[in-house]
Amino acid sequence: MTTTGAILGTLAIASDRSLQRPRLRLRDVALGLGIAAGLYGIFQVGDRMARKILPAGDENIDEIYTLREAAPKGEIAVRLAAVIGPAEELFWRGYLQREIANRWGGRVGALASTAAYGGAHLVTGNAALIGAATVAGAYWSVLAGLGTPMAAMIVSHILWDVWIFLVAPTTAGVRHRPRSAEQGAGQAH
Repeated sequence: MTTTGAILGTLAIASDRSLQRPRLRLRDVALGLGIAAGLYGIFQVGDRMARKILPAGDENIDEIYTLREAAPKGEIAVRLAAVIGPAEELFWRGYLQREIANRWGGRVGALASTAAYGGAHLVTGNAALIGAATVAGAYWSVLAGLGTPMAAMIVSHILWDVWIFLVAPTTAGVRHRPRSAEQGAGQAH
């Protein structure tokens, strides 16, 4: 994910000079925090629904969180904050959504970037992850379409990624099955 993020982020920045230096102001940090908190609330509800609705919901969600064991938490946090979160916003909302919106309108841009962001996760075969990515993508795409500053979008994505993945996963209180050494091999971002 780190390599892919670096490539997509670089592509976005190279294609749209306005993405090279989003201005970070205190209000962007506050707005980003609020956006991340809102999405976290949505995911608290979504986690419970996925576990009830999806036949393999528990297993799918636990599989996502086992990736936390692929590297030290500090390293994962740095990758999420320095590359993955910013790159995803720069590419999916900053570049792709803007380009589509400029050609076919804001609604089409938001829908297309949501579909593409969710669709990029199809390769995982994990229904909960695909659904989660689509919901998060829709949330961020609507906010980007409404004119939320890119700096606030990046802050929200970083805070949300680190919070939900490392600090306070939605699986609090859920027992995790131990992983074998084979399952963890090659899983690093």
